[in-house]
Amino acid sequence: MSETFLPELPQELWRAGKLELAHGVQQSLQVIRVATAALGQFLAEIESRGVKDLYGYGRTDKWFADMAGLSVGEARAVVNRAIALNPTRALDGTEVPPVAPATAAVAAEGLVGNERIDQILEILKRLPADTSAEDRAKAEKILAELAPNAGPAQLTKAEANLLGWLDPDGKEPKEPEPKEPRREITLERRKDGFWKLTGLLDDETGARTAAALEAHAQPRPVDEFGQADLRMKCERMGDAWADLLDLAIACPDQPGTSGYRTLVNVTIGLDELKSGLGTACLDFVGTMTAREARLAACDCLMLPVVMSTSGEPLDMGRLRRFVTPGQRRALNIRDRGCAFPGCHRKPKNCHAHHIHHWADGGPTDLRNLVLLCGFHHRLIHHGDWEVRMAADGLPEFISPQYRDPLRIPRRNTLHHV
Repeated sequence: MSETFLPELPQELWRAGKLELAHGVQQSLQVIRVATAALGQFLAEIESRGVKDLYGYGRTDKWFADMAGLSVGEARAVVNRAIALNPTRALDGTEVPPVAPATAAVAAEGLVGNERIDQILEILKRLPADTSAEDRAKAEKILAELAPNAGPAQLTKAEANLLGWLDPDGKEPKEPEPKEPRREITLERRKDGFWKLTGLLDDETGARTAAALEAHAQPRPVDEFGQADLRMKCERMGDAWADLLDLAIACPDQPGTSGYRTLVNVTIGLDELKSGLGTACLDFVGTMTAREARLAACDCLMLPVVMSTSGEPLDMGRLRRFVTPGQRRALNIRDRGCAFPGCHRKPKNCHAHHIHHWADGGPTDLRNLVLLCGFHHRLIHHGDWEVRMAADGLPEFISPQYRDPLRIPRRNTLHHV
């Protein structure tokens, strides 16, 4: 047992300098740790001789609890630590070696406290059951040498390295087949017309969902007028969700849609559809504005059911108004993405917009179609921008007069560089 003397306290501690204070803490800590190690040696000897024969108690921890004024649980932790660090003797007198002799050696020098000792003992318990005595001793020595200058995180990392060395294959799975991933989605319509989406995804699916949303939720670049994307992160994520739905619905293998952008029924009067005023019935569960229905009818994200004034269905979304796959491919080649000036969105993120709306007699052909992303599609329908087909067969856009008094036609040149 090493000799350690109590530090001398200055008569007026408040006059001590910072180095003297730090040295006093260091010395006191070492005294406590050395004394704790010595206490453990005494308790291990009492355990070896038998506390019942010595003091009439059934267990050493109960005796120590009365001696130290501790609870039995507190005393048990001290006694168990003492037995793990020090040799004891069995009933027949044979010596029982300590679980962690190397740790006991550094503890006797006052170099480690109870917290790191307990952590080392827990790590040793988690070593594979088939670890040889030699490998177990090597692992304990590594931990004991690391502990005086390490924190809990470093010992945890050392444990992972040791397990990788001793058990590279890991534990054998309890089940021959992996469990099915847990995925839950709940979608309910609120009274205010919004839909509430909640869900629970396993780690892999959650990571894939986050990656897909992040890819589509990047802020729009500053346009040529210096207008930045002012959407909040949650709004951009919501728009990204809508983009992903558009991509899924447009897939040729999508069940029930055959690649057409048909999602729900929208019932609207012909006059309302032409004027953009009034409301439409959305799949018999709610309403939407006629302007929204007019936008949706452009690329048939929804299937319009146009009614006469007498309630007779005039148009049930006949295929002649759909942009055919061949037309869509031609649009992709011609516009190469959203045709709005300064927009970077690719063809897969775009709708086919009717320049002259089909409700007003506009045909579904290339001279009357232009690719627009969801944001600019809405801007054309609801804002003051105009789009027209130039003489060379390419779309061009005219900004509102308040942005450009001369209203000079503009084109998107980003996709044609």
